[in-house]
Amino acid sequence: MLELIVQTPLPCTQELLVRELGELGIHAGDILLVHSSLSSLGWVCGAEQTVVAALMERLGSSGTLVMPTHTPDNTDPANWRNPPVPESWWSVIRSSMPAFDPEMTPTKRLGRIPETFRKFPGVMRSYHPIGSFAAWGRHAAALTAPHSLEPMFGDSSPIGRLYDLDSKVLLLGVVYDSCTCLHLAEYRSAGNKRYIQEGTAMMVGGVRNWVNVVIQGLETDDFNEIGSAFEAKHAVHKRTVGNAQARVFALREIVDFAQNWMNLNRIG
Repeated sequence: MLELIVQTPLPCTQELLVRELGELGIHAGDILLVHSSLSSLGWVCGAEQTVVAALMERLGSSGTLVMPTHTPDNTDPANWRNPPVPESWWSVIRSSMPAFDPEMTPTKRLGRIPETFRKFPGVMRSYHPIGSFAAWGRHAAALTAPHSLEPMFGDSSPIGRLYDLDSKVLLLGVVYDSCTCLHLAEYRSAGNKRYIQEGTAMMVGGVRNWVNVVIQGLETDDFNEIGSAFEAKHAVHKRTVGNAQARVFALREIVDFAQNWMNLNRIG
């Protein structure tokens, strides 16, 4: 906390965030997918609550705000690597992991902003035990409608619906390896694909079950390279918001670009 105070010339307020988000190119009525880092903004008066409120104010009642609310801990422990757990634990975890509950299950590994956002009044969450999204505003119900177990980020997912709505993406203090919509390009691309056995705890017919499913393995190692190539050819609005480097761009444009890039480069 002291480091953030030292790095911040003046407190970052909701009024300041609303103004700077507007200068970045976010307007009332926009449909916006946000990936974020709270600490990158510097010292924010009101912390993550202020950031969420500023995004909602900027978009207004005609806009739509969307964030990933993934739960990667609700997966098969046999696939865990960071860190792995002993094989003797696997059956215990599979039988004991609580079923995904959109109201109760916390967001993991995405920072404090999306975890706070999912609990705001009026926010809806898709029912996916691993890759859920939360949405608020005009298109929230349509975006969080039935979310198929697999493909998790395909055309029938919230990402696919955001593509159809010609949404925008905001990277707030993060870079392209956080850009979930690029997974839609992975599903659509003709590049090499791999598949893995996955499992998750979820409700089936009102009863908690451990469900096994074969899913496409997804990668992020080349997402920053894709982002750099995209910026060389397409409009990306950049500026600082608070202390954070922020980018705004068209979701449909980057998905189409990434699909073509993967067709050419994810081979062999």
